Amino acid sequence: MIMKKITLSGVIIAGILLVSGLSCRAPKNDQTKDMTDRKWWKEAVVYQIYPRSFMDSDGDGIGDLKGIISKLDYIQSLGVNVVWLNPIYSSPNDDNGYDVSDYRNIMKDFGTMADFDAMLKGMHERGIKLVMDLVVNHSSDEHEWFKQSRSSRNSPYRNYYHWWNADKGKPSPRYSLFDVNHDAWMYDSTTNAYYLHYFSRKQPDLNWENPKVRQEVFDIMKFWVDKGIDGFRLDAFQFAAKDTTFPVLPQGYEKEFTKYYAMQPGLHEYLKEMNKEVLSKYDVMSVAEGAGNSFKDAHELVDADRNELNMAYAFEGVDIAKPEGYSVLHFKEVFSKWDSVFAQKGWLSIFLANHDQARLVSRFGNDDPKFREVSSKMLTTFIMTMRGTPYYYNGDELGMTNAGFTDIKDYRDKATLNEYQHQKNIGANMAEFMKQTAFSSRDNGRTPFQWNSNANAGFTIGTPWIKVNNNYKTINEAIQDKDPNSPLNYFRRIVKLRKDNPVLVYGKYTLVDKSNPDVYAYTRELDSRKFLILLNFRSEARTANSGLDLSKAKVLIDNYTEPTTDGKLKPFEAVVYQLE
Repeated sequence: MIMKKITLSGVIIAGILLVSGLSCRAPKNDQTKDMTDRKWWKEAVVYQIYPRSFMDSDGDGIGDLKGIISKLDYIQSLGVNVVWLNPIYSSPNDDNGYDVSDYRNIMKDFGTMADFDAMLKGMHERGIKLVMDLVVNHSSDEHEWFKQSRSSRNSPYRNYYHWWNADKGKPSPRYSLFDVNHDAWMYDSTTNAYYLHYFSRKQPDLNWENPKVRQEVFDIMKFWVDKGIDGFRLDAFQFAAKDTTFPVLPQGYEKEFTKYYAMQPGLHEYLKEMNKEVLSKYDVMSVAEGAGNSFKDAHELVDADRNELNMAYAFEGVDIAKPEGYSVLHFKEVFSKWDSVFAQKGWLSIFLANHDQARLVSRFGNDDPKFREVSSKMLTTFIMTMRGTPYYYNGDELGMTNAGFTDIKDYRDKATLNEYQHQKNIGANMAEFMKQTAFSSRDNGRTPFQWNSNANAGFTIGTPWIKVNNNYKTINEAIQDKDPNSPLNYFRRIVKLRKDNPVLVYGKYTLVDKSNPDVYAYTRELDSRKFLILLNFRSEARTANSGLDLSKAKVLIDNYTEPTTDGKLKPFEAVVYQLE
């Protein structure tokens, strides 16, 4: 749940990402004051793998660890140096692994601990670091902690979760994203009490006010780091701190969910304790996925002197895309604003897609066959040339598209299915709901990876847990690997360009041609080197007015075989110049 976004409620949910251990080599001629605080995590390229949909090794229709092992050479070929893996812990799978029943074991669907050890060894042998998801805002209701907690009001585990005894009446309302009624309080007759769940009923929220809970989590983190992993992503963690008196909130508070739930008092103390107990004792780096409700919140999370976290993962840009389109001017404004705020202090993550989003090219580009490849490459260019650490979701390097589902029976996502039932219960326009769902559902990003033109896209010899996109025979890794101009090979080239040019990591960002409604143009400048990036976000030719002399500029990369040399951009053209 790097970001759970439900369009109908406008809610955005967040967590924390922790990474460690990548080596960093200084460039020969680019060391300047802008690079005095070099960090390996600033120079990393993070590749996110959704294990359930990546590769199935045993024919049960579910991706697994042995499947990932079989594709390690492919991952290495991308040039990425960090893999972020979605949850693989024991889980009843109410929310695809984000309901953990045992934090120290591997889900049977995915394999064994021996498989995990082999995968980790294989990654490290290839120079790839592993970041694991850790879900500790809540657990599964099938976790032993919760079983004990619900067994008696006097259980030593009672205060591991948030309980409200029914003797006092029903607690003041709290909104749940995944509950079919959006009610975050679930009545449990065993002890005549309600428990809190911000997500599904099978995901009770942990009580971080309890020091025993915090110590349990710190011990879990140490367990995995001691096994050799390189970091964690703490899911939905900005909601961990709660006012346990549960006061009445203003009417309509659920429309501004993060304002009332995120960054509550106590969270910074928990993070400082985490830093003291775990982060400072290991070679780990921490990333705030979710920057709170303001720039002040963001800096308080990640500024070095806070001794909390290292990197912000801002959400504002992700929700720009809409079925009816979006404003390029707004897109530029949002990303320029965030860069400006972190220009002198702190660090950002750059992303446009993940497992909680629909497909990159379908949301921000154009998935029509005529424009799919060039628009996919254009968006990749944006992600890889902005200042900040890029995060890239598996399958987007192929330009995989939205699933094209039209029947609710094709969906598997708990949030989608429960929202469908909720909308039906209140008599909503279901045709409009399905249209919106087809554009934005998380399942669009969770269809199986398209490896080849064989049955089920080569993902499995069995029945896949969710349908394969029908376009897999024309969009797959096998075809693109052989095509030097494919989105896949373009991704490999631009990752190398970023890694070879620290100006794309540390260089000053400056927006140019600000008022252009179609073209995003900016420079990156470090020491004596200056790059110009031009991105046409339209399906028609457009002209960029950068005000810079391109007569002697060198084209470093272009998503067309015949690049522009005068700022006149073809549909969805992307070009990176080195200026004299």
